[in-house]
Amino acid sequence: MFRPRLSVITIVYNNAADIERTMRSVLEQTYPDIEYIIVDGLSTDGTLDIIKKYKDKLGKLISEKDEGIYDAMNKGLAVATGDYVLFMNSGDEIYAKDTVAKVFAAADNADIYYGETEMIDSTGKSLGQRRHKAPENFTWRSFKYGMSVSHQAIYVKRSLAEPFDRKYELSADIDWILNAAKKAKKIINVHQYVAKYLVGGMSKKRHRQSLQERFDIMKRHYGLVPTLFNHVIIAFNLGWYWLRHRRTND
Repeated sequence: MFRPRLSVITIVYNNAADIERTMRSVLEQTYPDIEYIIVDGLSTDGTLDIIKKYKDKLGKLISEKDEGIYDAMNKGLAVATGDYVLFMNSGDEIYAKDTVAKVFAAADNADIYYGETEMIDSTGKSLGQRRHKAPENFTWRSFKYGMSVSHQAIYVKRSLAEPFDRKYELSADIDWILNAAKKAKKIINVHQYVAKYLVGGMSKKRHRQSLQERFDIMKRHYGLVPTLFNHVIIAFNLGWYWLRHRRTND
């Protein structure tokens, strides 16, 4: 039976508080064939010292200045050798030690595997499931009302994975997933939690820019008029969720 190799890519810059938790979630997987790639932006806060404690367990370590999130992610993608790629950024975690094994046991030779994401705060406390529940059947059209699968919860066949479009500084992962999904023939919902996502990050700190980029990406993939209409529904759903939960869980 063919056992696919998974390349997990973590990008990090000055995140000594969270990097070890992320690394251990990858390195302690029961699945035996994982290539772990870390791309560090030349951290100065002790992050690199933590990474180097596990250096003999890493497939590759790149530590150099980069030109932003997606430049770093492209560096990782360029050196990946696995059959599939998964991006697990610093602060995020693979859900459980047997998650990768369960993902690949769900079906053979899918183009994309995906699952649910749990939100966590800076203390590791669960904030519950993302507001956008993963669709039962995911296609490239599934993002029209928002990013229903987070990039931490999607395993993409490397042959379908294009470089990230660096004209987007905060939301290129949406465009990247859509491009892969358009080429995919077999997409498998593994019907389980596969990732933990640390709330916050640059897309929250620069929220307006993130929203503008998302609108442009959706306009390119779905058309202007449908995107305008869909954003009315997005705004309604967001408002209704906020009224009930007093948080967005994006």
